[in-house]
Amino acid sequence: MHLAILWHFHQPIYKAPGGGPYVLPWVNYHTSRNYWQMIRLAQEGGWPCTFNFVPSLLEQLLDYEEGRADDPWQTALEKDASDRNDAERELARLHMPPGSDPSEWQEKALREVFNPLDPLPADRQGLLAIQADIRRRLLPACRKLETDDRVELTASAYYHPILPMICDARSAGEQSPPGLDFRHPLDASYHLRRGADLFTEVFGHAPRGLWPSEGAVSREALRLAAEAGFRFAVTDESVLWKSLGRGPDPAALTRPYACEDMTVFFRDRELSDLIGFTYARWEPRDAAADLVRRLAERARAAGENAVLTLALDGENPWGAYRDNAVPFLRYLYDGLDAEPSLRPIFFGRAAASLPAEPIDLQPGTWLGHFGQWTGSPAKNAGWEALAKARLDCGPVPSIYVAEGSDWFWWFGEEPHPAFGRLFRLYIDDAYRQAGRERR
Repeated sequence: MHLAILWHFHQPIYKAPGGGPYVLPWVNYHTSRNYWQMIRLAQEGGWPCTFNFVPSLLEQLLDYEEGRADDPWQTALEKDASDRNDAERELARLHMPPGSDPSEWQEKALREVFNPLDPLPADRQGLLAIQADIRRRLLPACRKLETDDRVELTASAYYHPILPMICDARSAGEQSPPGLDFRHPLDASYHLRRGADLFTEVFGHAPRGLWPSEGAVSREALRLAAEAGFRFAVTDESVLWKSLGRGPDPAALTRPYACEDMTVFFRDRELSDLIGFTYARWEPRDAAADLVRRLAERARAAGENAVLTLALDGENPWGAYRDNAVPFLRYLYDGLDAEPSLRPIFFGRAAASLPAEPIDLQPGTWLGHFGQWTGSPAKNAGWEALAKARLDCGPVPSIYVAEGSDWFWWFGEEPHPAFGRLFRLYIDDAYRQAGRERR
């Protein structure tokens, strides 16, 4: 059986409008902590995987690489602990592990941004030099891995919008905000085309593959993706069962499908979620062995030409694992290499070589439904504010940022008030860009 693994690298826009300061530091943090770790593991010769880059992340990686990022968190890290003010000490606390001693935040904050793979010097200036070097090397290292056939690179829509709802909010079905009239397929097309353009600028070729933001798909979204040059997409198995009108079927899950001139792969949710949410509580060797065993069982049932898809975040799960998941991932890649029933394949090659069955695709997300992004009073209020601003201002640049999925995910349950504040800043900026007064 063929096995294709996609790691999704994603961050929304964290900088204030107009090139303002970075309100949250997560691009900076994940660069040296997680993205570089995944690249280093690929350089070791691990199982060939797909890295999916969201263009809004690429834009911000370039900010840091080229010295344009005004990041107060980085400024706090670069200061001696005794020179930090209260606001800077609070910034240093953001990424410290739960339960850590507050007295250690000032000393350990910088060391916590690194993964376990690279040896670290004891002095702060040495650590800062390594951090800057990682920023410079990260994207070129990805290009080299792709050239060496170690990774496949794919993209998402630019600001990570929920494409079906941008095309038509009624795609969310019963979760659609009551009375909301939001239908802007040209905006969805903009996100896809501009995302492909930035990907091409960074990696030297157009992306053929798409992880639709939040795995959210519809026929219209796929048609626009095909028009933007994409040739295959990956989403969740729940969309497959909804589209086929029947319950889970292992044989149906391990084949590609065709819709709107796109090849579509549906991920195995159970196995993907075991990595994302369960195996962190296991011993790394046992967790990796369990996953390889489950994959081998599926391979025996599926046959030689089947293709099974694993797809999940390539950054957020690792903090819950021992040693940032390095032991687990090494055991996993070694176990996959040693299992004769499993063969690595990139999605692009699977799309080109395996027959695809036509499917009448129904709207859905990686959760199946759209309820994480709409339906509650707080989330609906966000959609209504966006719809009004889009009507008043037209497709100005800040509207596109405000169309990103992350704001709606967190409305009503913000882990940090900056999420809602950033959304409001971009709505306000849209009115400024349009020369309109917000009422």
